[in-house]
Amino acid sequence: MYVIALTGGIGAGKSEAAKIFASLGIPIVDVDVISRQLTTAGHPVMTKIADAFGRDFVTADGALNRPAMRERIFAVDADRKKLESILHPVIHEKALQELDKHRDAPYQVLAIPLFFETNRYSGVVKRTLLVDCEEAQQISRTMQRSGMTESTVRSIIASQASRSYRRALANDIIDNTGTFEELAEKVKEKHEKYMQACVDSE
Repeated sequence: MYVIALTGGIGAGKSEAAKIFASLGIPIVDVDVISRQLTTAGHPVMTKIADAFGRDFVTADGALNRPAMRERIFAVDADRKKLESILHPVIHEKALQELDKHRDAPYQVLAIPLFFETNRYSGVVKRTLLVDCEEAQQISRTMQRSGMTESTVRSIIASQASRSYRRALANDIIDNTGTFEELAEKVKEKHEKYMQACVDSE
């Protein structure tokens, strides 16, 4: 099983890169998607979140109140860690199950924003691919995409590993300061490299 960890700070373009890999036929296991699945109405994880944080962080239909929780966890570090302690073990287990389903693929991509902040997946990942851009672009892209305020985006960036730290640890880096078409070309170059690496490792 050849797994590439695709990571990057908020707004850097990790999700767009994942979509391009998927268009090339590569299986994608996205921990953000798994997280959203776990926090829908009726999931047992939501019971734990409601017990830990109260009903103010649960919508009327029983799903996670994302805006309220986002504001809380990036204002109170202890609450961010509390939420992570509930979600991350379950996400990890589900991600490994999903990766195992595609073990016969030439390679697969594990899309994970906080790869360098956790050691949970180091045992299964062969290489790391960082999608990176300037902080100003991260902020503007995230504000346009999600409607968050600049202060909220800056709080999220501050809670993540620094750009210099990620760049020092990544095996491969894609500079995503340009257009989507330029990003697509760079992803295709990495795809060809990873396909060849899989052949060489057989």
